[in-house]
Amino acid sequence: MRPSKSVSASRTIISLQMLPGDANPMGNVHGGTILKLVDVSAAVAAMRHSRTNVVSASIDRMDFYHPVYVGNLLILKASVNYSGRTSVEAGVRIEAEDLKTGKVTHTGSSYITYVALDDEGKPTEVPELVPHSAVEKKRWNEAKQRRTQRLQVLKQEAKNSK
Repeated sequence: MRPSKSVSASRTIISLQMLPGDANPMGNVHGGTILKLVDVSAAVAAMRHSRTNVVSASIDRMDFYHPVYVGNLLILKASVNYSGRTSVEAGVRIEAEDLKTGKVTHTGSSYITYVALDDEGKPTEVPELVPHSAVEKKRWNEAKQRRTQRLQVLKQEAKNSK
């Protein structure tokens, strides 16, 4: 039987002020800058859960709801939503805080799947995820559905490439 962990064991918050080098000439932070930080925060959550090296396997969604501007504090809140045998899905909530007014805006969300690797670079088992709260259970069920959809797409693509 695999060991288990709670969602709280993976919870990660990264905050970083956005600077001119992170943005275009109009002061809007590049989506790629945000995406890189999403990957970093989600990977940290996945590593906290698995306590192994992890690699990105897929990004299910990256939705940008509102712009992020130079000077904003970018806040990335990540945690593991679901664990398979050797993979985990981490969800990231992206917020921007206007440091002058204190207003916090939910600017984006993303779901990224990681595969845990052993010291030889081979996939290795991860602990089971045990959701406790109603929100964690809802996220677990939604992540399980996304996993099923991902596996169906991969199976179809493998079939089509033959």
